[in-house]
Amino acid sequence: MQISTLDMSRRQARERPDAVAWAAPDRDWTFGVVERLTNRLAHALTALGIGRGDRVAILTKHQPECAMLIQAAQKIGAVCMPVNWRLAPPEVQYIVGDGRAAFLMVDREFESVAAALDAPTLRATVATRSGGALPGWEDWVAGQPDTDPGFAPGPDDIALQLYSSGTTGLPKGVELSHRAMAHSHVNGVSQEWAYDPLVHVNLNVLPAFHIAGAGVALMTHAFGGRSITMPDFDPVAALDAIEREGVTHAFLVPAMIQFMLQVPGVERRNLSSLRMISYGASPISDRVLTDAMRVFGCGFLQVYGLTETCGAVTALRAHDHATEGPKAALLRSAGQPMTDVDVRVVRPGTREDCPDDEVGELWIRSPKNMTGYWGKPQATAEAFEPGAPGEPPWFRTGDAGYWRGGYLFLHDRLKDMIVSGGENIYPAEVENALMQHPAVADGAVIGVPDERWGEAVKAVVVLKPGAEADPASIVAWMRDRIAHYKCPKSVDVVDAIPRNPSGKILKRVLREPYWAGRDRRIA
Repeated sequence: MQISTLDMSRRQARERPDAVAWAAPDRDWTFGVVERLTNRLAHALTALGIGRGDRVAILTKHQPECAMLIQAAQKIGAVCMPVNWRLAPPEVQYIVGDGRAAFLMVDREFESVAAALDAPTLRATVATRSGGALPGWEDWVAGQPDTDPGFAPGPDDIALQLYSSGTTGLPKGVELSHRAMAHSHVNGVSQEWAYDPLVHVNLNVLPAFHIAGAGVALMTHAFGGRSITMPDFDPVAALDAIEREGVTHAFLVPAMIQFMLQVPGVERRNLSSLRMISYGASPISDRVLTDAMRVFGCGFLQVYGLTETCGAVTALRAHDHATEGPKAALLRSAGQPMTDVDVRVVRPGTREDCPDDEVGELWIRSPKNMTGYWGKPQATAEAFEPGAPGEPPWFRTGDAGYWRGGYLFLHDRLKDMIVSGGENIYPAEVENALMQHPAVADGAVIGVPDERWGEAVKAVVVLKPGAEADPASIVAWMRDRIAHYKCPKSVDVVDAIPRNPSGKILKRVLREPYWAGRDRRIA
């Protein structure tokens, strides 16, 4: 597949320049305006000496600006790194430094974070909006030409770099090529959504530092749809947007769906424009899903995927969503592989495929798989398993699941990642902070079931002899040191942390009492 989503976006600007591409609370952007602005931004980056292979970063809540920086970077061969705005300043510092970012765009509310960065590679920092200490980016590029720089990316050129936390506690930059993104957009969710640019209106409320947020945003733009965005998700505002804008499609995490269902009077809303709601990124309860199917009255599409697979690789399609009859059990399934995706369930420690109903590790082979982890060849090698001679390698997800009747069911997580409200949280990061608490002698962090968030972070600690610390004070102490969404929602004090003879914490033993009676433990 030689076409890139950048080529598709350029075509939309030529053929439909006056159609609205982005609708934000404060303004709209047409495809023609987006094209001219991204051309100017690309030239401004070139004037800084930024070019092919260089990294640029953005710290923003605003989807349109992030998408435009991604496109501008692609027009000169550079690579955009959207940074999670919910991270603590030291975490932002690490990512900007790891990527050796040459340029940074930030929201005005994050200008103090930018000012505190020790980032000698940065050549310029601008803001998404004018009126602050930094120049607004549109003013900053105003003198640049609006002609296309003309760069044509190759399929193996990196199109986007998203950071996914690792089990070592340090984030890893996931390199996604133009080939991966083109396959993801053409043969992924877009195929399931049956794009029609004349009617497609997408409610895009996921942050662009997530593959789902960035992927759906770029995909909608490439196919000529209109994106309705808001910097912060609000369930009432989301419902208002569906009614006001005639939203046809939305990608939501289960927590968002639940919040929208809790809005008083939601059942009296006119949501008839909706055609499809895609959901994923964290577990959803049967009650929330069945209530959503009844209230929203549209098709539902469940997807499973990872940043490393450029998003969705399996889908439980609308015709498999049933609350009664033989298909009702499929609501717990992750569905079937998408086009161009092969999935294996492999016995851990072997290369043997598991039969139906036997749990194993999920391996993915697809042109959507990442190129690798930025600057981490060993981690990249460890993430892939060689394929047969002449075949691409398999990506080892670290997730566990099983086949049943041709459908994939997710079971547990071989890696320890916690998914809470669609956010990926690695215990190692939280434990690193937890063990610095002056009263904690030993500790571990696990994910436990949570009706609202899918999973919630729980800390289990052993206090030092004679030390005193109540759970609330431990949580408050940690909130000053790591991002709030990573902090434990609860803390249990125990006499000892279970470990194996080599000293490794037995996370499964810790989790078991909280997950007893549940057969699905991951999104």
